[in-house]
Amino acid sequence: MTEKTAGTRPTAEAAEQTAWAGAAAEFERLYRANIDAVTAYFARRTTDPQLVADLTADTFVTVITSFGSFDPRKGSARAWVFGIARHVYAAHCEAYSQQQHKLRRLAGRRDLDQDQVEELLGRIDAERAGRGLIAALAMLPERERTVIELVDVAGLRPKDAATALGLTPGTVRMRLMRARASLRRQAARDAPASARGVPTGPHTAAGSTNTSQMGDRK
Repeated sequence: MTEKTAGTRPTAEAAEQTAWAGAAAEFERLYRANIDAVTAYFARRTTDPQLVADLTADTFVTVITSFGSFDPRKGSARAWVFGIARHVYAAHCEAYSQQQHKLRRLAGRRDLDQDQVEELLGRIDAERAGRGLIAALAMLPERERTVIELVDVAGLRPKDAATALGLTPGTVRMRLMRARASLRRQAARDAPASARGVPTGPHTAAGSTNTSQMGDRK
């Protein structure tokens, strides 16, 4: 080993350690910024706290193993994380439909302690309205339903939703516009007649009687 080589190796190792420390710190920041949103994303899809925990953990395992592929020029970190969460959930649904998920979960699942279960049950309960909204969105085509959820429920900007879905921002805005219009029409159809200003029941009968009496008095 030459003197020059001996002097270079510690420098290279130090640079590698610095890079690793920087990546670890960046992942921790990314995790803290998105853990609640990702947990809520899965809590809107299941009331099983263990499954919420597993899907959330799977998402961030994929995040850390794919961290080097994140390119901030292509979109925000949150959009990238939500793209991963969508793929994790899609994979889970496929496994579930094939009745394979139970074997895989039982082989390596980490049981939650009581405090963790209660915390996740609280989050699941907090997302009750979100689950109701997702159920209401069932009338929409899947591509429009996904856009509405990412933008109006999860709070992503249309540009970030486009990144998560692999679409152009213009396509996302068009689907968002169509979805919102469909929901407004559905809400108008479902609204009680009284809310639309249409007289109903006793009011209509009373109105007819009063009109008839006024005619008799004339």
